[in-house]
Amino acid sequence: MGLFDFFKDSGEEVIEKEAAAPEKSAEELSQEAANAIRTYIENQNLNIENLKVSFVAAEGKVTLEGTALTQEASEKAALAAGNIKGISNVENNLSIAETSADESVQYHDVKGGETLSSIAKQYYGDANQYMKIFEANKPMLTNPDKIYPGQKLRIPS
Repeated sequence: MGLFDFFKDSGEEVIEKEAAAPEKSAEELSQEAANAIRTYIENQNLNIENLKVSFVAAEGKVTLEGTALTQEASEKAALAAGNIKGISNVENNLSIAETSADESVQYHDVKGGETLSSIAKQYYGDANQYMKIFEANKPMLTNPDKIYPGQKLRIPS
């Protein structure tokens, strides 16, 4: 599906900082982070089968492999991974089980001071369409008022 870029210094705190663990190698720390990222994505209940996550800490790069039930699930998995603090790139190699005429989707990087209403106004010309964006980003978003600068959102057509 491709490579997505994210803001490395913003996002959910999923990866634990292991600076005080000198006995662990960079490979072990990357594997622990990959496991935490996989668990986080699985907890989103996106119907991803055989999910494999690899993480290269030095690059902040996550690679996703497995099978997503839909294109939407694949996109949400990539966004869930990328909206984790410390991630700068997501290589989405998920295959899609069901191919359908999915709606076209755009992506938006949240800027300081923006709300879902202001983003809806920008894309749809109507601030009251904010719930469309909220629904398109569930379960990653749990509250329409809780977005942050640097977060990447799906904007359905």
